[in-house]
Amino acid sequence: MKILYGVVGEGMGHATRSRVVLEHLVKKHDVHIVVSGRARDYLAKRFENVHNIWGFTIQYEGNSVKKWQTLLQNLKGAITGWPQNVKKYFELVETFSPDVVISDFESFSYLFARNHFLPVISVDNMQIINRCKHEPDVLAGHEDQFELTRSIVKTKLPGAFHYLITTFFYPQVRKERTTLVPSILRPEILQAQSQPGEHLLVYQTMTTNTALMDELKKSGRECRVYGFKRDLKADERDGNLLFRPFSEAGFIDDLRTAKGVIGGGGYTLMSEAVYLRKPMLSVPIGGQFEQVLNALYLQKLNFGRHAVTLDGQALGAFLEAVPDCEKALQGYSQDGNKALLDALDARLDDAFKKKGTWDETTI
Repeated sequence: MKILYGVVGEGMGHATRSRVVLEHLVKKHDVHIVVSGRARDYLAKRFENVHNIWGFTIQYEGNSVKKWQTLLQNLKGAITGWPQNVKKYFELVETFSPDVVISDFESFSYLFARNHFLPVISVDNMQIINRCKHEPDVLAGHEDQFELTRSIVKTKLPGAFHYLITTFFYPQVRKERTTLVPSILRPEILQAQSQPGEHLLVYQTMTTNTALMDELKKSGRECRVYGFKRDLKADERDGNLLFRPFSEAGFIDDLRTAKGVIGGGGYTLMSEAVYLRKPMLSVPIGGQFEQVLNALYLQKLNFGRHAVTLDGQALGAFLEAVPDCEKALQGYSQDGNKALLDALDARLDDAFKKKGTWDETTI
């Protein structure tokens, strides 16, 4: 089977999760990948037929999205980006005729599929916002943000053949052709052995978020910090803060032996912390409700805590809650990535039969 796989390039979580799915697919199928941003370099090192396209990006300040700067940056990028995408579109038409498209919240591959009446299988965590029912107690105080975000997610990949939604929480599904499956985990995480420790693992890529570092320093607790100082070549200590250069092996080792995790609301780290049964304090990026929703469910399940900002009170409350969170996490388990990959294989077989005829109006 020929598969076109689209990966959104904003953030690296989509790329690391797509890597797992792609490693499974390339064993049996002919796969071409379209991807933008830093994710392109990550996937190009691991797979053949990786095509670079232009995609939207987000600008940050502190721990919030800079909406105006994000708009200007994307308008500027579109001037050169769209012609690049059009060129890539026609190259794929001439050289590769896919049977099915898989999209990880990526629009180029979706539009390619719609223009050629190809079925699209959505594989991501974002569609949970639109395709599931969320109880009022979860959304309390966030109703407006939820409705705005839901309207945006709803316009992304409408009328797909099937939606496989990866998740560690399970709200009621409200739309057909939707299946909830456990989180996609890197093989390195699946192989890691969780052990008790005393340090906190801190993942913070917002280099302008200095307030977070100040609060962590005040705590006096050993904190191993990744992402904040991007140009580090070796460990750098500042009191109880150990700033570390990024190393996948080092990061996973610090994660599996941590007492707890402090990070944003990004799904990848949160799902890995849950799998390794590490309580997490989630401080979502302002202006990204998807991260807020992840954190709200994390707290609802007592797997961690949600905070709007990280201050001494929020950090203290989290540390006090760690023992209870550890108990709650003991009840979580999943069989690696088997559920997702089995479901994907089944949907691919079904979708292949619809090649050249699929349209959402035929549902």
